[in-house]
Amino acid sequence: MAFPQTPSHALPGAFLHTPAIASRLNSQQDPVRRRLFRENSAPPVGQAAKFSQDHGLGLNAPTSPSEEEAMIRGLQNQNIPPQPPLAKAATYINNALSRDSEYPQLDSYCRQISSDYDLTRIESPWAPFQKTTTYALPNSVLEQYNRAEVSTMMGLFAELNHAWVTIDNSLYLWDYTHPNPELIGYEDSQHSITAVKLVAPKPDVFNKIITHILVVATTSEMFLLGVAAKDAPSGAKTIELYGTKMSLALKGTEAHIIAGSADGRIFFSGQSDSDIYELKYQQEEKWFTNRTEKINHTYRPWTAAVPNPSQILWGKTTNEHIIDIVVDDSRSLLYSLSNTSTVRTYHIEPPNKLTKVIEKTKDDFLRDIAHALSVSSPLLNDRIDIVSISPISAVEDYKVHLMALTNTGCRLFMSATSAASYILNASNQAPQSMQLQCIKFPPSEQRRPRTDRFGGLVEYPDIESKTLERSRRGIRFAPGYFLDFVTRPEQPNVDLLFMSAPDSGRINHGRQTQNMRYYEHANWFEIGSRAEDIGLVTKPFAARGQPQGFGNELAVQFDDPNGTEFAILTNTGVHLLRRKRLVDIFALAIRSVSGDEGVKAEVGKFRSAYGHVETITAALAVACRQGDNGRAGIGRGVDQATQDRAKQIYINYGGNPRLPEQDGQPATVEMVQPSTRHAALTLYLSRLVRRLWQSNVIGLGADAGGALTITSVIPIGKLKEVQGSVESLRRFLDENRAFIQGLSGPADLRRAGSKQEELGFQGEHQAMRALETLMMGITEGISFVTTLFEERVTDIFARLDDTSRQQLRDLTYEQLFSQDSGKELAKVLVKAIVNRNIENGSNVETVADALRRKCGSFCSPDDVVIFKAQEQLKRASEPSLNPNTSRTLLHESLRLFQKVAKSLTQANLESAVEQYVSLRYYAGAIQLCLVVANEKDRGNSALSWVNDGKPANDPRRKFFEERKVCYDLIHRVLQDLDTASSREPEMIDGKPTLIATKRAEAYDVVSTSSDEVFHFDLYEWYIQQGWTDRLLGIDSPHVTTFLRRLASKDFEHADLLCRFYTMRQQYFDAAKVQADLAQSDFPISIKNRLTLLSKAKTNASVMTTGISRQEQQLLNHEVTELLEVAHIQDDLLERLKVDSRIPPERQLEIQEALDGKIQPLSELFNGYADQAGYYDLCLLIYHVADFRNSTTIAQTWSSLIQQTHENVVEQWSAYDAERRRRGAQAGDPPPQPYEVLVGQIQDICHRSSNDSFIFPVPTLLPEICRYAFENAQDTRIGADVNWPVIVFLNLGVSYDLVVRVLEQMFEAQEVPFRGPGQARIIEWIAYAVGQWARELSRNSRPEARLDPWVNDLMTECGQWLAENSLADNPGGTDSWPLSDIVSEVRRAVEGLVFSPVSNRSSMGFY
Repeated sequence: MAFPQTPSHALPGAFLHTPAIASRLNSQQDPVRRRLFRENSAPPVGQAAKFSQDHGLGLNAPTSPSEEEAMIRGLQNQNIPPQPPLAKAATYINNALSRDSEYPQLDSYCRQISSDYDLTRIESPWAPFQKTTTYALPNSVLEQYNRAEVSTMMGLFAELNHAWVTIDNSLYLWDYTHPNPELIGYEDSQHSITAVKLVAPKPDVFNKIITHILVVATTSEMFLLGVAAKDAPSGAKTIELYGTKMSLALKGTEAHIIAGSADGRIFFSGQSDSDIYELKYQQEEKWFTNRTEKINHTYRPWTAAVPNPSQILWGKTTNEHIIDIVVDDSRSLLYSLSNTSTVRTYHIEPPNKLTKVIEKTKDDFLRDIAHALSVSSPLLNDRIDIVSISPISAVEDYKVHLMALTNTGCRLFMSATSAASYILNASNQAPQSMQLQCIKFPPSEQRRPRTDRFGGLVEYPDIESKTLERSRRGIRFAPGYFLDFVTRPEQPNVDLLFMSAPDSGRINHGRQTQNMRYYEHANWFEIGSRAEDIGLVTKPFAARGQPQGFGNELAVQFDDPNGTEFAILTNTGVHLLRRKRLVDIFALAIRSVSGDEGVKAEVGKFRSAYGHVETITAALAVACRQGDNGRAGIGRGVDQATQDRAKQIYINYGGNPRLPEQDGQPATVEMVQPSTRHAALTLYLSRLVRRLWQSNVIGLGADAGGALTITSVIPIGKLKEVQGSVESLRRFLDENRAFIQGLSGPADLRRAGSKQEELGFQGEHQAMRALETLMMGITEGISFVTTLFEERVTDIFARLDDTSRQQLRDLTYEQLFSQDSGKELAKVLVKAIVNRNIENGSNVETVADALRRKCGSFCSPDDVVIFKAQEQLKRASEPSLNPNTSRTLLHESLRLFQKVAKSLTQANLESAVEQYVSLRYYAGAIQLCLVVANEKDRGNSALSWVNDGKPANDPRRKFFEERKVCYDLIHRVLQDLDTASSREPEMIDGKPTLIATKRAEAYDVVSTSSDEVFHFDLYEWYIQQGWTDRLLGIDSPHVTTFLRRLASKDFEHADLLCRFYTMRQQYFDAAKVQADLAQSDFPISIKNRLTLLSKAKTNASVMTTGISRQEQQLLNHEVTELLEVAHIQDDLLERLKVDSRIPPERQLEIQEALDGKIQPLSELFNGYADQAGYYDLCLLIYHVADFRNSTTIAQTWSSLIQQTHENVVEQWSAYDAERRRRGAQAGDPPPQPYEVLVGQIQDICHRSSNDSFIFPVPTLLPEICRYAFENAQDTRIGADVNWPVIVFLNLGVSYDLVVRVLEQMFEAQEVPFRGPGQARIIEWIAYAVGQWARELSRNSRPEARLDPWVNDLMTECGQWLAENSLADNPGGTDSWPLSDIVSEVRRAVEGLVFSPVSNRSSMGFY
């Protein structure tokens, strides 16, 4: 005996299958269960009944909370990020649909020995099938039937609602659903009919009205009849037969079994052999082929006309013949079943090839069975026969191919494999072997529960049950509906019908609990006679187009309220049987019991079998009257009492929201896991719209003439059906809002006993509200689609632009219901609908109001106003209107547009602006753009973002960008205005022209606007266009703010601000901007900074109204100092550029550092001037830095004098060498050293403003004199011997100071002015005093007098010369001529001395 899987060891603390503690303790309280929310012992007084897990009928949490939580987490993500309500609801729906699509494929649970059935009585609410209607055979058929002489056959064309009967050589068809049907007969055949089959026609062979081909086989021929099936207005099918003139002589072969493929190929077999034949037909005869021919696929073509070799050799025929042929179009396979229980598999290949790939005899089956069963079964031995085979398509399962039924009622599920499946890119995918996959034994005659060694309850498969013994015929329909006709010995001509179906809910629930088994539920039917044929009335079942999710009946139970129906033909009539939906079973179950305890028991059964979410979903569906289809023959499952019970189940048993553990993280609303009630609502809504959700809205095609046709992918009737179901759900929620947790709003929060519980209720409310919002979108979306197809959709499609057309082609219902892109496209379509109706003469208000009533979110009140404004604008553009009327209409359209500016889309705005411009209503276009921009940013977030410097990644930026779109339209309007005004004069006869008036109106709107962001954007646009003069001519405070902001970012804009200030005589402000710009970090060269500082100094020197003198002087002083530093830095840069001591790589660094921002003085001195030995610049730096260390200054002067002399000497050496080499071509000689030194002294004195600290005459004059004397810088080189004195006098040093310094040198007698060297000092004194005396004499002023000490000094000089008459004065004047000069000067001095008292005090620099 085969045993189920060995139970796994129970892990410590995880006894998954152990009854809950609360159940063992017989208490509602679980002493060890953790609770997230505090449970109130009693509801507050006066409060409405609290619908929680402990209320109502007393149903507690699910038996296995982990199972429920797993299901709920599959329907809504626990960690959904914050989303808008529609997006959140769409996420819920997508999760639910994804969950339904994960239903296991057949192979995952059909892989073991099983006899799992839930066998119920037909009158039980839990019965999976029910008989709906029985149609008796018409009297006309019975009359013809009684006239039969040779043979009769009966059958069904269930998909066409027709039955057929053959009586000898005649064929009759009738609509079995009609109470008094008309017989459609074919009586032209001369021979008895042996087989009839309805097959698909070959493509492009018959007229398009031919939907099916009726293959009729007689004892001598086969012929084809065309069938044209049409849908009657009543919903029934009507058919007409057409002759095709296609027949095939059988020539000794009889056809008793016929099968057809989806591509129109026809196969048949007789009763004398196991050969498979094909009836090949084509539209016309050809040279070597007729319109029809027979092909024997079992033997080679040449053997088709020759008897079987076994017949020739042994003179006897085999008894094997075919009893059934079935085709699997999904795999291109044909299966045949012979009377010896041999199953042959053929691979169908185009165009006319059929190859046998597998042959499996009864012995092969028995061998596989022996391997599968560890013990023998009396139901599967060598005495069994296979009575039926049914293919299982690849869409249903990839692995399982075939189901074979034995006469003992066992179903053998076979899988086939191919070696090519293991070879990459193999072309031949035909199977090569077939194995037994699963055995489904008949249901047990009675349940036999057993206890395993671990104490758990298990059910072993019953392999000996004889409940289906003497199975005569069986058939399987997807996804596993099984019909088995069983005879009893006492009534061999009466069939009992056994019907079973997969219990999809339990299978899916078993997947969640890791306990997946092939559950089926079944019941018996007595049909009272022998079954002749079976047919599927409804479309073949397919929840999805692939194995994963294919068999999920729960997912599609709301697609068709009638469910799946089967027709069974007997010799008494046609019986219709219906597969009941889970919602039907639930409705009947809760209706059939009495009292709350009975309802509680039924709900408990449902929950244990299908899970908590499915149970609550079924309750919600019944509460919305889904279990009541109102069809004749089907008992009403939902009355008011049943609906009330379902409502209470949904409300009371829906559970509470949960807030999972957060590991220390703060809890948020997004973390809340909504209740089972919400999960059920999500699941139910997703199943209502599942067919629509991912489907496209429109389908494009072409009619017979090639013209474009647009159809609804989903039939309009189906859309309205879904809309009705969603509306019913909305009504249920609205009517019970006060009682449903999550919809009652503040009442839920009042019941919260903790912060966590309050957070949970908030999350539940948001989740429920999101679904309500989506339901509204679904209702309105469907209304919109139905309205769209009530119009001429092709005309509307033609009005769209290319982008909108493509969006409409790709539009899905999910986008239409829940995404902004879909709703925006719907608004575009609404506009197209309205425009089309306006053009056809309809009133815009009538059309728009009708749209608003049907789909308000797509056509809001604002949309109606927009349509009215567009209508006014359209009327204003009519050429027949006079200007005043047109302008009135334009003003009215502008008023309406401004009224709904917040709702204007970009397309609407652009269209309106374009029309305004075309009508030269420029002021209105600009005004509308400004209003729309303001409505898009009512909080002025864009202005604050601009004022904060436009930080990156700031959420306020999007408001600015939205405004910018409107401003760009204004720019376009202004450009069009300027272009138009440039073509016409502004004045005619002293009066402004019309275009000049419109230009003035437009710019008045611009200038009077209070929108700062607009002004800033406009000014920036002016700059981009190069219209700086226009910008500078604007007299607005916004211009100043704008330019100030730009001045801190760009050099050119800062210069523009200076020009702006200068034009308005605000020189002080201009100077400040220039000074700030000179110190900025902008990439400005040092020379440009010098220019800026020079301009700033000039502007700072001019008086400005409103600026105090103190402020002006302070700025002037600051600019002057900066200017001095900049000059020094510029000099440094120029010298360093040509300094040969500096390597090239260092040159680039120096240029980058100095040719830019003004550097600190310490950096200039320490980093460059001092290191490079630029002593003159060091002195200037001392001056600017107010450095007063006399010793350092004196040393610097000494270094400068020495360096200057050495440099000139080097130049002379180089010149002398060049002159010796080149002679006269050597060029001009360099200057003498003293000449260069004189130039440097003068430059430093001027640039230091005769600073006595930087230009210390008492120290510097002796140093210069000493240099001139020691280095022979006198007449010996052609120089004026008095040049040291002349330099200082020319620089404005006073005669008094020069003479006193020389007097000190004379008296000090320091080297080299000691001994004869004093003659040189006397010569300098005589020159200085002589020049002093001449200066005083020229003034001829009474106060022009000399002090007596001057006369005394000249007397001392004369005495020294008299005493040292032989002293030598090389390079100067000799002693005797010098004595004469001194005497002459002394005489001149004596005439100018005014006081006998000597005043030896210094007179200072001047």
